Amino acid sequence: MVRPLLMCFVLCVVSGSSKPTEQKSRVHADAPLSELEHDDQQNFDYDHEAFLGREEARSFEQLRPEESKRRLSIIVDKIDADKDGFVSEAELRDWIKRAQMQHVYDSVEGQWKDFDLDGDGRVTWDEYKNVTYSSYLESPQTDGDYNYTQMMMRDERRFRVADGNGDMVADKQEFTSFLHPEEYEHMKDIVVQETIEDIDKNGDGLIDLQEYIGDMYMSEDGEAEPDWVTTERQQFAEFRDKNGDGKMDKEETLDWILPADYDHAVAEAKHLLHESDSDQDGKLTKEEILDKYDVFVGSQVTDFGEALLRHDEF
Repeated sequence: MVRPLLMCFVLCVVSGSSKPTEQKSRVHADAPLSELEHDDQQNFDYDHEAFLGREEARSFEQLRPEESKRRLSIIVDKIDADKDGFVSEAELRDWIKRAQMQHVYDSVEGQWKDFDLDGDGRVTWDEYKNVTYSSYLESPQTDGDYNYTQMMMRDERRFRVADGNGDMVADKQEFTSFLHPEEYEHMKDIVVQETIEDIDKNGDGLIDLQEYIGDMYMSEDGEAEPDWVTTERQQFAEFRDKNGDGKMDKEETLDWILPADYDHAVAEAKHLLHESDSDQDGKLTKEEILDKYDVFVGSQVTDFGEALLRHDEF
């Protein structure tokens, strides 16, 4: 019988729609910036989605060229973080990363009011704890499938890491890193620690082959081992256990669950810079970007564009 790959416990709802933090996949490889083919000879649709995010790119497709340029001009001002009048490769990279993180920000925004009980724009540990574990706190139980005391301690530990100044009060950015730690560099160690704790059954702080396979697959009596399990055994020996000691340590676990072999945002930033940097000075002016607006955002000449719902920032 196959068990899903889970970063933490499979958790039931504790109170309302909230639940203790969880991750749904062991491996957090960067997703492509777009599912579309990147072929500039055909169109710039891939670049549009990479630069704006999928939903925003679709809205721009329906705009007149002059409206696309107007909105793009506003975006350029936001990308220019140091306000020096130029967009650097690093600023372009950061913007693309932000666009691709929008689904994470939207998810946190949708939950924010549930946890910010006093409406002060911050979430304290007590607020999160009281919302997430209210039923357990009101009537502690020691039996059942879940050890809520342990889960609460684990969440508190992660909250402390996400809380930059240690006051146990999270602003929206800190709370986002708490709920989605795999997306943040300073949270990597806690993601690795939680993963090892989930899989490590003998308590030695390492992941051996039996524990690695056991996290994905539990055989039933008489059941033949599937081919994919055999492949995973080979993967463990050849790629996961880099030092050949039969176990994965913290560094090897990090390489497994948070691979850093390719940065899509960096590659796209370099590509957009190459396409638009007419004077080849390694940075972009607003004029250079607007001259190549079709590479960044695109548009179609259509009367329908003016009827689209406008976002507040535009």
